[in-house]
Parts: sequence; structure tokens; C-alpha cells
Amino acid sequence: MSDLGRTQRETRAGVCFGVAAYLWWGLCAIYFKAVASVPALEVLAHRVVWSVLLLAALVLFQRRWGHVLAAIRTRRVFLRLCITTALIANNWGIFIWAVAHGALLQASLGYFINPLINVLLGVVFLRERLRRAQVISVVLACVGVGWMVARYGQVPWIALVLALSFGFYGLLRKTTPVNAIEGLTIETGLLTPAAIAFLVYQSARGQGAFGAGSPSIDVLLASAGVVTAVPLLWFAAAARRLRYATLGFIQYIAPTGQFLLAVLAFGEPFTREHLITFALIWLALAVYSLDAAAHARPAVPVSARPSTPGRG
Repeated sequence: MSDLGRTQRETRAGVCFGVAAYLWWGLCAIYFKAVASVPALEVLAHRVVWSVLLLAALVLFQRRWGHVLAAIRTRRVFLRLCITTALIANNWGIFIWAVAHGALLQASLGYFINPLINVLLGVVFLRERLRRAQVISVVLACVGVGWMVARYGQVPWIALVLALSFGFYGLLRKTTPVNAIEGLTIETGLLTPAAIAFLVYQSARGQGAFGAGSPSIDVLLASAGVVTAVPLLWFAAAARRLRYATLGFIQYIAPTGQFLLAVLAFGEPFTREHLITFALIWLALAVYSLDAAAHARPAVPVSARPSTPGRG
């Protein structure tokens, strides 16, 4: 097979992996809805414990424990991962709570505006300069959020917390020399003692959901590691094969899936005010995406730089 043929095959495989990963993240609310009877903090604790077990096994299988230990022993890297641990725990916890309390629509809004938050963070912390189209997209997004605040008299805090926490998480992980799987292994490892302590405490009080008589809930909670790790593996496979700009377009599958689930499957109210807000955000993303495509640079192998794991 020619080099061109191999490149095209790798690109097609990358697109398939990327679509699968973001589609999974878009539909994973179905899983969290299924465990909505369990307190969000307990679901989060199970997600941490089962994830660290599966991720540790993957790192062992790939013989990458040396990279994990090197990251832990490097003070600057380890401190950054401590911060990203707090950010991803907050992001996961808020998303789980939002799904359980009928606020998936607002959560999807947060992930729609996340790319625009990334633009602002790049300006503030990386001294990046905004092009005219980027300024327009950010202004449109601000108008959209402002419209919701004006009409409802309250800030869409779920959307903003999810967007900001994942935005800062991505910013720090972008500048931290640790790959996605290894980084998430360290982050879940840091959270594991607190997660286990909380689960033991819940069990001692007789309030733990795991092993309380519902085999279906037990299986679902034990599946949290798979729910977390599988899309991460697909994302990593896509990132090695695709340009970063291509991944940027594919990422909108996740909030779109969340949006459709919230409105069509979970019956969350979608009013005229919601329509105006989302329309402004979608217009902002269209402007942003077209500008990104027009200014896309030649691909740099993503495997050579740190990857950011997915959301939700």
C-alpha cells in the first residue's frame, strides 16, 4: 500500500475513533441517569475507584508505569496534576449532579461554550491574540449567556462551572508533559483515598448504594471505570491520527448528543429563551469553527504532545 493509501486509512480510522469517543461522551448521560437514585457524590466516588483500577491495569499492560512514576517525581508536573485533579473532580461531580437533577440541557450549554472559554483563557494566560472572527464569536456567546441571565434572572451556573473547570483543566493539561491515560491515572489515584473513605463511611452508616440489594445498581456502579476509560482510549487513538483542527470539529458531537437527550429523551423544558440562547451560541461556534478551518496549520502529530481527556 502506498504512503497516501496508508495515510487515508489512518485518517478514516482516526475519524471513526473520534466520532465514537465524542458520541460516547454525548450519550453517557444515559448511564448517569440510570444511577440517578444514587447520590451524586457517591456516584463520583465509584467512578474514581473503578476508573483507577481499570486505568492502572491499562498502564501496566502498556508498560508505561515508568512514565507515571516520572511524572509523580517531577515536582512541577505533580503540582499541576494536583490542580487538574481538583478541576476534573469538580467537573465530573457537577455533571453527574446536573443529569440527576434534570439540568442536562444547561450542562450541554456549558460544553458548547467551552471552546470559546478556551479562546479567552488562551488570551489571558498564553498571550494569544484574537482574530476578528474570534472576537465576534466570543461576543455572540456572551450575548447568549447574558440573554438567559436577563430573561431568567439567574446565572446559568452549571454551564459556566462546567465550561470554566474544563477550560482550566485543558489549559493546564496542555502545558503539562503527561499523556491522557497516564495523567488521568494519576488524577484518579490522587482522588482514590478520599473516594474509598467516603464509600466506607456511607456503608458504615447503612446508606451506601453498592451491595444494598439492587444487583442492577451494583453492576452499573462497577461499570463506571469502563464508562470513563473506553472513550478515553478512543480519543487517544483519534488524537494520534487526526489534525487538532479536525478533532475540534468532532468535539461538538458530545454537547449535541447531550442537548438532544435532554430535550427529546429526558423531557427537559426548551423554551423560546433557551432557543435564542442556544442559537446565539451555535452561531458563535459556526463563526469560530469556520475561522479555525481557514487558519488551520499543517498537522503536528498529537501523539507528540499532551492530550486532554474527554468530559462528562
